[in-house]
Parts: sequence; C-alpha cells; structure tokens
Amino acid sequence: MNELELPVEQNEEELTPADPLTVSRRWLLLKIGALFNAVVGVAVAVPVVKYLLSPAKPDDAYKSWVSLGSVNAFPIGETRLAKFTNPVSRAWDGETDGVACWVRRISEKDFQVFAINCAHLGCPVRWFPQSQLFMCPCHGGAYYADGSRASGPPERGLFPYETKIVDGNLQIDAGQMPTLSNTARLVQIENARGGSSCAG
Repeated sequence: MNELELPVEQNEEELTPADPLTVSRRWLLLKIGALFNAVVGVAVAVPVVKYLLSPAKPDDAYKSWVSLGSVNAFPIGETRLAKFTNPVSRAWDGETDGVACWVRRISEKDFQVFAINCAHLGCPVRWFPQSQLFMCPCHGGAYYADGSRASGPPERGLFPYETKIVDGNLQIDAGQMPTLSNTARLVQIENARGGSSCAG
C-alpha cells in the first residue's frame, strides 16, 4: 500500500465537518466551571471589600448614648445591675443584642457604670454587697466597689462607661464596649489637643 493513499475505511465523523451549532460536553463543562468560579469570586469579594472600606467610616459612627433609666432607679450607696440594647446591633442579633452593666451611685449626681466583663478574660462578674466586692467566677478575680482591682489574675480594674444625666435619666456612651484600647485612644486624642488624661 502506498503511503500517500488514504485508507479505504474511514470513520464517517472524521469526514463530516463539525456543526457550529452543536455543543460539546467539554465546552458546556468549561462554561459551567467559569460561572461557578464567578459566583464564588463575588461571594468572597463582597465581605473583603466591605472590610477594607469599613475604616472609612468616621469614628463617631459608634458613638451612641443609651439611657439606663431614671436616676431614681439607682439608690445612693448601692450597686445594681442594669441592661440596655446594644446600639450597633442588627435585626438578626436576637437576644444577643442585650448588654448588662453594673451601676454604682455614689452621690446625688455621681455615678460609676462598669462593663460586666472581667478585665482578665471577659467572664461576667457578680456583685456581692455583703463583701462590697465584684467577683469573677472563672479565675477568682476580685474588684473593689469602685471597680479597681482587688486580687486575682486581672492586671487592672473593671472597664468603665462614660456617663451623663439627661432629663433625669442616666445615660452611658454605649457605642463601643469599654476596653483599654478605647481608653488609650482617648488619651492620645487628649494629648494631641494639648490636654492631659490618665488611663486607669
């Protein structure tokens, strides 16, 4: 047989030109894979973009004063538990948007409001009026009535909220959880303005 001659029997598909309207399995799977990758890419990109743009929000976005109720609800010389709704909560947060704090009334117009969380690892502290101490059940941290550290693993006192009285109601700055970083930021702002402040 001559090398230039074609074999007698050839597959009919090889001789028929490909129909441009025919969709191959490879083409279909390629398009489905590309669509799937695009959906996953958008799903990943949206939270990343929101995270990167979130610092563009002004600091005042989280400044929100919340009422704890009438000042008459807190007798002078006593410490009581109060609850409020987190001002930066979302509709789907449910009951988790409730926040507790300890309110200590020192005099007619002087209040101290503390975050309920221990300064060690964040466990909720309890107030014991018999001993005049806040006690942490997790690791034995103890705090005096004024929120300062008494003993145990915490290296500092309880975190205080800023307070003010408006129309006979006690209000706290509840836009951010009080932490050492917030206090440090406030100190930096005061120093930049030429004032002086002390972070506890």
